[in-house]
Amino acid sequence: MDNRPIGIFDSGVGGLTVVREVINFLPNENIIYFGDTLRCPYGSKDLNDVRKFVFEIIDFLLNEDVKSIVIACNTGTAAGLYEAQSKFKLPIIGVIEPGARGAVLSTRNKKVGVIGTVGTINSGAYQRVIKTLDAGIKVYSNACPEFVEFVERGETTGMKIKKIGEIYLQSLKEAGVDTLILGCTHYPLLSGLIQEIMGSSVKLISSAAETAKELKELIERKEIMREENSPPFYRFLSTGDIKLFLELGKKFLGKEITTVEKVSLSREGVKG
Repeated sequence: MDNRPIGIFDSGVGGLTVVREVINFLPNENIIYFGDTLRCPYGSKDLNDVRKFVFEIIDFLLNEDVKSIVIACNTGTAAGLYEAQSKFKLPIIGVIEPGARGAVLSTRNKKVGVIGTVGTINSGAYQRVIKTLDAGIKVYSNACPEFVEFVERGETTGMKIKKIGEIYLQSLKEAGVDTLILGCTHYPLLSGLIQEIMGSSVKLISSAAETAKELKELIERKEIMREENSPPFYRFLSTGDIKLFLELGKKFLGKEITTVEKVSLSREGVKG
């Protein structure tokens, strides 16, 4: 047993989709969520810079004495997961491999689509994992950079985003994919819109849900579950506007988020 919290982080509020699924799969676990909203979005930034951000946040979470960490950001996973797993001793998982496995198991015609940020798509991370699992699958990908900006503003419906979505997804529809990976943890918040555009026959794979399943297996396998002797706690931290974070957090997550703490990361260390 291990009563220490699970650390989860993302560039913004999108990783709350992972928190939602982790609460569903592991309702007894304590959680600390870190949203680096001041530097959001990560997808348009150089992957070397994103890797530095990932290490900074992991260092912060280690100071909070977490027992495991989820990089709930596809760009962050692509930029720094393997290096982080090599550098740090505690269990660290990302969102790319679980999402890729879910898609491989789901596809019937071996045509899988992937949408994500520019950084995630350009990294080729999903393509590599999928091809490792099943070399016969054809992968079609497209970057959807404006989706993150809409979600971070709390805009998840409307004609403007629908028109942009139709442009982003047109090539994947023409390719005939039967499975689509939502390769950014912000995107499940747009799943209704994306499903409407792609059609009901296309299976959407949420990297958030698949990652939560993998985390549950990891926690159980390592026997570091929390004892059920009191209700779990959830802490939410942000480097940016905490008022906006709380407003969006309540919309996307619900009653589990009641307060947000402001923190900052700097060369001199972490400041509360």
